[in-house]
Parts: sequence; C-alpha cells; structure tokens
Amino acid sequence: MFIVKYRKIFFGITGAIVLASLISLFVYGLHLGTDFTGGTLVQVTYPAGRPAPAVLQESLDVAGLKGYSLREANANDYILRAGNLTTEERTNLPEILSVSGNNPVTINTLTEVGPTIGLELRNKAFIALALVLLCILLFIAFAFRKVSKPVSSWVYGLIALVTLVHDIIVPVGFYAALGYFLGAQVDTLFVTAILTVLGFSIHDTIVVFDRVRENLRVNQEKGRREDFAETAGRSLGQTFVRSINTSLTVLVTLLALFFLGPDSTKDFALTLLVGIIAGTYSSIFLATPLLVSVERYFAKRR
Repeated sequence: MFIVKYRKIFFGITGAIVLASLISLFVYGLHLGTDFTGGTLVQVTYPAGRPAPAVLQESLDVAGLKGYSLREANANDYILRAGNLTTEERTNLPEILSVSGNNPVTINTLTEVGPTIGLELRNKAFIALALVLLCILLFIAFAFRKVSKPVSSWVYGLIALVTLVHDIIVPVGFYAALGYFLGAQVDTLFVTAILTVLGFSIHDTIVVFDRVRENLRVNQEKGRREDFAETAGRSLGQTFVRSINTSLTVLVTLLALFFLGPDSTKDFALTLLVGIIAGTYSSIFLATPLLVSVERYFAKRR
C-alpha cells in the first residue's frame, strides 16, 4: 500500500504536526483551571433570563476578578470558575453577578477548591495517564506474545505507545493555543477527553496490528514467502475503510455535540474531535509504517 511505500513522507508530516504542537505548548502553556490550581466554582441561575456574556464579563472585570472562566449552562445558568476569592469579593458576589442588581440571581452552588486538593488532582491525572500507557504496553506485549518473527511482540507495544504519545501531544498543543486565544482552561473534563482519545486510538491500532499478525500466521501456514512491508501494507489496506468509517461516525456525533450541545461541553467535544482525528491519523499513517521501518532496521542488523 502507498502509505507503507511512502512512509518517510508521512513521518515528515507527523514530525511537523508534533513540532507545531510542542511549540504551542511551550510558548502558550496550559491554562490550568481551578480543578488543578485551586479556586472557586460558582453556578448561578437568572430566573428572569441570564444577561449576555459580555455584560456579565464587564461586571466581573470591574469587580477586579482575574483569570476567570465563564460558561453558559442549562437555559438560564452560568458556571463561573475563578481563583480564590477574598472575603469582600465573596460577600459582594451576588451583586457582582446580578450586574449591579439589574438581573436578579440565585447562587445554586459555591465550592472552593484548595491548592492542596488541586495539586493532588493534577498528580492523579499524571498517574492515570502513566498507568494507562503501561497497561496498554503490557497488554499488547502479552496479546502478541506468539508473534516473534520478524518483529518482537514488545516492538508492537512500544510502537503503540509512540502513537499514543503523538495522540496526547497534538490535542494538548491545540488546547494550549485554545487557552491562549480563547481562555479555555484545562480541567478534569480535559483529562477525561484525553483518556477517551487514548482508548479510541489504541483500539484502531490494535485492529491493524492484529490483521498483520493474522496475515503473518497465514503466510507461515501456507509456506508463503512475502516481504514484511508487503504483508503490513496489505493488512493496512484491509482495515483502512473500516478505520475511516468508524472515525467518521464518531466525528459526526462529536460535531453534533459541539454545535448543538450545551456550552459546558463544547471544549470537551472539541478536544475529542482533535484527539480522534489525531488518533485516526496515527493508527493509519504512523503505526504500521513505523512497524515496517523497525523491521527493516533489525533486518539490516541481522
């Protein structure tokens, strides 16, 4: 298949995408939300109809609140995420949110997250990602344990991890730019989206690798001598349409959620959109070509 034949071109495209994502991450940084830094979460209802976001933002700015995030929720609600409030700001919060009394407001919830809890959540998020990657490596190495020629089962697992790292870096870099230009904050929902992307991506990758394993077994049973690159390319071609169709189905659903769903889930849906596109790309244009390159490398050494 042409993807395997012209794999160096796709490696170059992948490198450019990863480089752009890393530049975005290091230049803009991640705009951490109150879940990780500590702060205040407020959900309010406007019985008479909520004011326009610009009007409420002006009231918050005049009150001196900085680094906050404001999202619409339900029909007449707003969710405000801000840093730790002073006693005076907390006391004046109903007046601030009511825009000097012009819009009666009901504060439904007011939750304060301390910096210690935020740090604990951040550490647990990193631990969760590390455990997911480790478990995936061990699972693939075990599942492909009978495939030792011409590539070890551990190589399948390591290549799968490489593609997953790609699938983490791309949405993280995208979200860094989104946070810089639009104020999007990284919270526990973002971590959930990343873990979801990893599950979707590794499923696609394993489907292709499993077809490679099956074709290698058939070649061995029939005594067929076939170059590994040809076997891998044929396996990729057999699963190509299935991978594209599955991804398109999910993307249509996420687009509907992004455009028609509540504002509180837009960033979540957008992260999933970017992540699943990156995951589909890596499963098709990175994983199998990389497997072939590794096989060629060991073949030359032998």
